[in-house]
Amino acid sequence: MSNHVNLDTLYRQVIMDHYKNPRNKGVLDNSLTVDMNNPTCGDRIRLTLDLKDDVVKDAKFEGEGCSISMSSASMMTQAIKGKKLEEALKLSEIFSNMMLGKEYDDDIDLGDIEALQGVAKFPARIKCATLAWKAMEKGVKEGNE
Repeated sequence: MSNHVNLDTLYRQVIMDHYKNPRNKGVLDNSLTVDMNNPTCGDRIRLTLDLKDDVVKDAKFEGEGCSISMSSASMMTQAIKGKKLEEALKLSEIFSNMMLGKEYDDDIDLGDIEALQGVAKFPARIKCATLAWKAMEKGVKEGNE
């Protein structure tokens, strides 16, 4: 039982660390820009992606919102940098399944992203956690057309 509490505490610390010290915060010049918001929570994100040769060369975000949306954006940009577009989309699918409490491929090391799995228990917060991922999916699809 106490192990579960420790994990929750650890996850909360990881989320707060990404919220307070976001990775990849900022804007990339001459890149694909996706703006998205979550009106229910007031989260807003601007994601800029540098996609070249089927790879996410770089990703940055800026925006405002709750700790879950902003830490998720930080984790997402960290996770997709250097990945092939199909890998980035696969990660997004895994994340979405994790949020919806569905089975997902846990062979893939999700790193810090795993800290968000507790959000699945709070349906109202799932949109906060998936906002950045949806923006990335949109950007990758647009960049691939």
